[in-house]
Amino acid sequence: MTKERQSQHDTQGPLRRIVSSVFAIFETRLELIGIELAEEKERLIGVLFLGLAAMMLTMMALITLTVLIAIAFWDTYRWQSLAAITLAYVLVAVLCAIRARAGLANAPNVFDSTLAEFKKDRDTFN
Repeated sequence: MTKERQSQHDTQGPLRRIVSSVFAIFETRLELIGIELAEEKERLIGVLFLGLAAMMLTMMALITLTVLIAIAFWDTYRWQSLAAITLAYVLVAVLCAIRARAGLANAPNVFDSTLAEFKKDRDTFN
């Protein structure tokens, strides 16, 4: 009876260690995902803040430029100058939209490090 208990205890030892190791690896990978998410959140908040500030200041400059040009051409080419400014704004807006769309399409994967670690783990266990 004691030999049976010992053999059962011996087989559970390595199995427990393997299961414990797998859970430890999984926990490490989850921590890595959390770190990557936090880094990406901080980066996005910084970029968003700078982008909004740049957009606000650009809008103020464009409004001032529009008023300045409208005042300069008020007596001679009123509507033509405003139409030209509007056309220029539309063209620049379309170019910005195209670049923004391309930037989103070509964005790197957020979890590259985590996926690489999971692939290493998979290769190790295969």
